[in-house]
Amino acid sequence: MTFLDRYGYSLNGVAVLLWPLSLLFGLAARARRLLYQHGLRRSEAVPVPLIVVGNITVGGAGKTPLVACLVELLREAGYQPGVISRGYGGQSARWPRQVMADSDPREVGDEPVLLARRCRCPIVVGPDRVAAARTLLDTYGCNVILSDDGLQHYRLRRDLEIAVVDGFRRLGNGACLPAGPLREPPSRLREVDFVVGNGAARGGEYLMCLRGETAINLADPCVSATLTGFRHGTVHAVAGIGDPGRFFDQLRHARLRIVEHPFPDHHVFRPEDLHFPQDLPVLMTEKDAVKCRAFAPEGCWYVPVDARLEPAFEEDLLKRLASVAMAKGIRREHSGASRRARRSPPAPPIGDEVKHDGQETVGYSGVPGQQGPADPRQGATRADLQGKPAGLSDSRRHSGDAGSRGANVER
Repeated sequence: MTFLDRYGYSLNGVAVLLWPLSLLFGLAARARRLLYQHGLRRSEAVPVPLIVVGNITVGGAGKTPLVACLVELLREAGYQPGVISRGYGGQSARWPRQVMADSDPREVGDEPVLLARRCRCPIVVGPDRVAAARTLLDTYGCNVILSDDGLQHYRLRRDLEIAVVDGFRRLGNGACLPAGPLREPPSRLREVDFVVGNGAARGGEYLMCLRGETAINLADPCVSATLTGFRHGTVHAVAGIGDPGRFFDQLRHARLRIVEHPFPDHHVFRPEDLHFPQDLPVLMTEKDAVKCRAFAPEGCWYVPVDARLEPAFEEDLLKRLASVAMAKGIRREHSGASRRARRSPPAPPIGDEVKHDGQETVGYSGVPGQQGPADPRQGATRADLQGKPAGLSDSRRHSGDAGSRGANVER
């Protein structure tokens, strides 16, 4: 458990002691944004629509699955999307870098390689996102750019901003770093174009659900198995993401008995990290599989997740994007194909609850422990994002009762 996981998601003595520093951090973040807004610091635009997908919290909130989903959506709408990213954790000696499906994640970062394999679209990474965007446009014929993260990278002018919020951990104790998990004050969410709640959405937000019910073998990606096939024994669960508990809960929701092996986000895995005393199957996230594929022992599987979005969000986003594209003189192809079949809202399975009274929507995200309300208060609107931080739900997680040694394998 990291320092922020321990102290940043509740009101406690350590957070109170650090609160003055958080106030200074928040003021500095506001001042920096104002400098760009008033032209005192220069921001640079690109000639095509640019959509930033980011968040205001430290750690994972579901940005990368959303970007992968948006790439598919934009393609089907007739656009030619490309993706830029910082390439966090990449050790390349030169930037920007083009990312291919077989790129080394140690050079360009794990999430860009994941997107390259999943989306099969042009991807360029680099700490300087302006240079990355220009390289993307000079190299490929993209007519819209998605920025994976970069909400705080104000030097790159954006046309649309999408903020992703963990629907259940929300904004923690509502404090900026170092007392809380926020990169910017909560009021920043009022300024973005769309707020997407991962797993649960409040008033003014759009719901996104993550689904992952199949495991894919690392040694042979043509071999897959449903998670239910691992119920007959115990499995090792490996996660080096922003919130490893999210993955562990996903497996428990499938009624698996697991041995937890949490690692820091963007952890550089070594072969010894996957060798355990018990000879059991190993399940890991797709992001971790990108880094472990070359040396993973036999019996390792990864569980990919797909984002499901509300049709209302997709329609609203495409309408806003069409206006921006028209203003920039960008034309898209009008294919005769019908919109994709995945047009139903991300409905939860039986037993989950959806409230259609304008208060709060709770959907299945593939993560148990995310089936209840995001906050004891009901009917929170976007204005509440600026108010007192939400109460923290108990972060302790409990093991399931079922397990698996083998799996029903499909080819």
